[in-house]
Amino acid sequence: MTLIEKVLHLAPVIPVVVIEDPAHAVPLARALVAGGLPVIEVTLRTAAALEAVRAIADQVPDAIVGTGTVRRPADLDASAKAGARFAVSPGASPDLVAAARGHAVGWLPGAATASEAMTLAEQGFGFQKFFPAEAAGGTALLRSLHGPLPEIRFCATGGIGLGNAVDYLATPNVACVGGSWVTPAGLMRAGDWAGIERLAREAAALRAG
Repeated sequence: MTLIEKVLHLAPVIPVVVIEDPAHAVPLARALVAGGLPVIEVTLRTAAALEAVRAIADQVPDAIVGTGTVRRPADLDASAKAGARFAVSPGASPDLVAAARGHAVGWLPGAATASEAMTLAEQGFGFQKFFPAEAAGGTALLRSLHGPLPEIRFCATGGIGLGNAVDYLATPNVACVGGSWVTPAGLMRAGDWAGIERLAREAAALRAG
């Protein structure tokens, strides 16, 4: 089992986190792990992101931390240096595909069409991020892809929340979903880690539901 395959099957939801204050990283990660969501994607959208990844990797051993919004090979290298175990991209480019082969971090490339999914699978990436999920066609498109491309598994991300996550998780080619609803900005600013833990527990129970 590859690292990416393991990561995508550890929990039904991967929190997609935007961290503005690096001091939030460790208590946030501890709350998510306590709530049953050990896999955490920290997006590279803020200046604090890599510092946050480093803190989680160093201080929360039960978390599997990765980076998101990875757009160039340098992002992969920076992610590995910070201690990330995996990296997630909104799409894929020839340079990223080449850099990801044999890299220290596992790579989850993004696809939104049959052609993109097929191209990535031909390159050896059978686990992919389906993004932007809702805008690209949602569960209807995913079910349509499953017939001709049954070997590809997706983490569906983009427009997914508590209200529609179960529909995605019931789709046969979806291993998990990603979303930011588990870590709302208001709770993070308030330092309400107990509130985030409650949301994580709710999300972790979705597959059973």
